Amino acid sequence: MKSKHVGELVLSEQQIRDGVEIVAEKLNRQFSEAVVITIVPGGILFTADLVRKLKFDIKMDYISCPHTPGDSNNQSAIIFHENIPLLGKDVIMVDDAIESGGTMKRLVAYIQNNYEVRSLSVATLFVKPGRVDIPVTQYYAYEMTNDDLLVGYGLPWQDELRNIPYISKLVK
Repeated sequence: MKSKHVGELVLSEQQIRDGVEIVAEKLNRQFSEAVVITIVPGGILFTADLVRKLKFDIKMDYISCPHTPGDSNNQSAIIFHENIPLLGKDVIMVDDAIESGGTMKRLVAYIQNNYEVRSLSVATLFVKPGRVDIPVTQYYAYEMTNDDLLVGYGLPWQDELRNIPYISKLVK
């Protein structure tokens, strides 16, 4: 895809496929069943790829908390309708990445404070070094070496570029 905002390649399509496998293997060793909650819209692509590699029974739901990438102080409304009961379940929240971690921390606290789950964990393709501490088990494939803004594979710039099949540095 041609865009003036797509810069240096960070994760190729093959690296993304490999990362999905890495996270799936970690989850397959840990769970026999779980509720997978996709954080939309960013987590849709990673979730779609990930759940096809899971070898345990899953139920799926979604949660939303719109934010600006890199915003560690997101205060937008959390929207969750609990289509799948969470009481006593292992819950895995899935997103494309943990960048600043502020939104994920809020979502984790929301589930912990409002639902009696058996366990809560997070699965993402990658995490960034400057993220805040999120007090649950995190399953990820890659740890980035810097906090560059990235686009593609679910990561947007001004609500565009999510559909790029690889991840690149953002050129503003």
